[in-house]
Amino acid sequence: MALPERVLVTGGAGFIGTALARSSASSSSQWVVYDSLLEQVHGPRPQLDLPPDVRVVEGDVRDVELLTQVVAELRPEIVVHLASETGTGQSLDLPRRHTDVNVTGTAALMEALDTAGVAPRRLVLTSSRAVYGEGAWLDRSGTVTYPAGRPQSMLEAGVWDYPGLTPVASRAGTTMPAPCNVYGVTKLAQEHLLSSWAIARGVSLGTARLQNVYGPGQSPINPYTGITTLFFRLAWKGEPIPVYEDGKILRDFVFIDDVVRALETVAAQSDSCLVDVGSGVVTSIDDAAHEIALLTDAPPPRVTGQYRLGDVRAAHCDMDPSEWVRDGKAPTTLHDGLTALGEWMRGRAVG
Repeated sequence: MALPERVLVTGGAGFIGTALARSSASSSSQWVVYDSLLEQVHGPRPQLDLPPDVRVVEGDVRDVELLTQVVAELRPEIVVHLASETGTGQSLDLPRRHTDVNVTGTAALMEALDTAGVAPRRLVLTSSRAVYGEGAWLDRSGTVTYPAGRPQSMLEAGVWDYPGLTPVASRAGTTMPAPCNVYGVTKLAQEHLLSSWAIARGVSLGTARLQNVYGPGQSPINPYTGITTLFFRLAWKGEPIPVYEDGKILRDFVFIDDVVRALETVAAQSDSCLVDVGSGVVTSIDDAAHEIALLTDAPPPRVTGQYRLGDVRAAHCDMDPSEWVRDGKAPTTLHDGLTALGEWMRGRAVG
């Protein structure tokens, strides 16, 4: 889907931003990427894979002065806000860094737009399934309940699920946000900040809550994101993939091409919206690990009983209300998506 306007993408040199630029930048009148080129993601010598007509400005999203200059010069009609510190576990260890970048950085974007006197036609925020926390669960009577996050004492005892409860797929606009880690809290804060600003300024806002995005182009060196890339690297070494807890952690893996299609569709809309972006298919981590082991002829995965504080037990979404973001296309199957990711990593000798 073409985005023929002036487009600013914060964090646009990363995994999702690069894929989005490859799909839409050639049809835009101007496409500007504003990115800090974080070493954790890009390595010490970033090698960007963006189209040649994309302008890249290296800068921190918290740098209001530089961001204002970029906004004033470009006067974007569409702003896609991708800039964010990710990583559930890392956010617990570095809460100030994640809060500063995600929350203060979002406020800086708002201030830059105001200072430059720019009200874009469309503002798109990539939020996260992390805003739901553990999400909604059903008890034996069919009553919906929202359990708090799992404390360390619960995990140490090997109590992975909530006894007597069954997880329910999240649904934007229906499932109550209840983040249970620092990252999720900061993403929900981004939603609130931009919503309040957009309403006051008369700007339409499209918020996309992304499930577990994977696929070619995802950073293979970032230790805090991309579980599928990590699994491939271990499998190619001939090691059994370690699977945490009892292997039955549930996730919704959504392929990068499907995410790009959804973001383009959201960006092209005129009305404000809040949508989930996932495959709509729930998969256990153990099943995903077995699929990768089969694709690489690796030993069977090994359930370790290890755990990570802040991880939720089940995260998947009901895509029915958000089906329009697929633009009529069926979601990529996990098998096809993992095959494409494996081929991409092998072609770059990443392992």
